[in-house]
Amino acid sequence: MSLHDLGAAALRRLDPEQAHGLTVRALKAGLGPRAACGHDPILATEVAGLKLPNCVGLAAGFDKNAEAPDAMLAAGFGWVECGTVTPRPQAGNNRPRLFRLTEDRAVINRMGFNNEGLEAFAARLERRLGRGGVVGANIGANKDAHDRAADYVTGLKRLWPLADYFTVNVSSPNTPGLRGLQTRAALDDLLGRLAEARVALHGSKPVFLKVAPDLTDDEIPEIVVSCAENGVDGIIVSNTTVARPDTLRSLFKGETGGLSGAPLFEPSTRVLRRFRQANTRGLALIGAGGIASGADAYAKIRAGAAAVQLYSALVYGGPGLVVRIRRDLAARLRTDGFLNIGEAVGAE
Repeated sequence: MSLHDLGAAALRRLDPEQAHGLTVRALKAGLGPRAACGHDPILATEVAGLKLPNCVGLAAGFDKNAEAPDAMLAAGFGWVECGTVTPRPQAGNNRPRLFRLTEDRAVINRMGFNNEGLEAFAARLERRLGRGGVVGANIGANKDAHDRAADYVTGLKRLWPLADYFTVNVSSPNTPGLRGLQTRAALDDLLGRLAEARVALHGSKPVFLKVAPDLTDDEIPEIVVSCAENGVDGIIVSNTTVARPDTLRSLFKGETGGLSGAPLFEPSTRVLRRFRQANTRGLALIGAGGIASGADAYAKIRAGAAAVQLYSALVYGGPGLVVRIRRDLAARLRTDGFLNIGEAVGAE
């Protein structure tokens, strides 16, 4: 076990939110791990025009305020998504709001889009311009916004020259009413207004929609059509779940919020398969939810994901996890005779 992984084990003895804050501060101070190996070419891919040196990305939620994207790229991630960021700073929900379900290798959070706001986020991205690496912005709406779609447009416009891609987060369960934006009428309005805003902006950058794993089979084709008709480039499947599997053992299993980690793997992968079946419009699909190993990443890719994202598994696997996942994933691709990630997408 590396010193960084030992440090991660020590942090697990602290309050979860305190431990996370210390981790981000350490990364900002240059104390994060550095991947000793380069990127294996078999893991390189292109998703919606983004050239990724490897397909394993950091999901939103870890770096809400864009404080440490370069540190996480150095740790071995092929791409990093910062946020969720809202136009105005907000404190989020009351503490405690983050819980480790250690026995279940899971996390429950009800953070509520706590972040320092768009201007602080933008200032940090401005300071890293020219450094390279794919860094995206996950945008959301303030809890008290009268026009939530307008908040997303504000985020897109402010960050357009600063981020490599954008993720529209309408699937957090911790902002009341937010998931209602996944209905067809609301989604058409939101994505249509974002499409109008993109026309007036210079250049072309991918926009993804992040969806919940708790969608019905009838909702999935409607979301695909809305995305395609409004110029969205891909769908991230999925955010956290409000469901509580009977298998959960932790004392915290009844806490309100979104469940992530190992118990999310199977349900999010089932929903990913349904999106693949409904995806007749050529949208990129990105797999997230419960990835903690190369086998998990490979399963998402074979189920239809062009790339993957993880976050919660770092709580238990430590910062060295991403390199282990990359190594195992590359070995599995070669064992099955694939020359690159693209050949394995949807191969199950």
